[in-house]
Amino acid sequence: MFTTIAEFIEEWNQEADSTQKVLDALSNESLHQQVSSEDRTLGRIAWHIVTSTPGMLMEFGVDVPPVDNSETVPASAKEIAGTFRRVSSDTVYAVKQQWTNDTLKELVNAFGMTMPRAATLSLLIKHIIHHRGQMTVLMRQAGISVPDIYGPAREGWAHIGMEAPAI
Repeated sequence: MFTTIAEFIEEWNQEADSTQKVLDALSNESLHQQVSSEDRTLGRIAWHIVTSTPGMLMEFGVDVPPVDNSETVPASAKEIAGTFRRVSSDTVYAVKQQWTNDTLKELVNAFGMTMPRAATLSLLIKHIIHHRGQMTVLMRQAGISVPDIYGPAREGWAHIGMEAPAI
């Protein structure tokens, strides 16, 4: 759990940057990829990350601009990625401006659970990581290379002059 706003911002920037790499790799065609007709498409998951970030922050008590037309997934992968870029920047700015290190200790009711505000920020980061993982599976199915995140993806090994580990 975070004890300072600076700790949150450092981790947010790292995870948001990784998410941005995934979003930037999407194509318009890939947005329709899904596991089944009962599951979210790749575009819907990507848009969920984008639109739910301000929604979660507002639930936690951070005033941020919502995403316009949040119910409609854009047909443009670039629009989704660009909107996340703004949402990510808004997140850092709003938390920095509205909360202090002492604020992180305050208890808040979020989604029916009482937790320190620091835990809500941790939950926000885990949420984008969770959905980013779903996206990478659908990206593979759509034939899109997955960007390196915590280490080389299959394609990333060649960029560092190594062979990908055997399956």
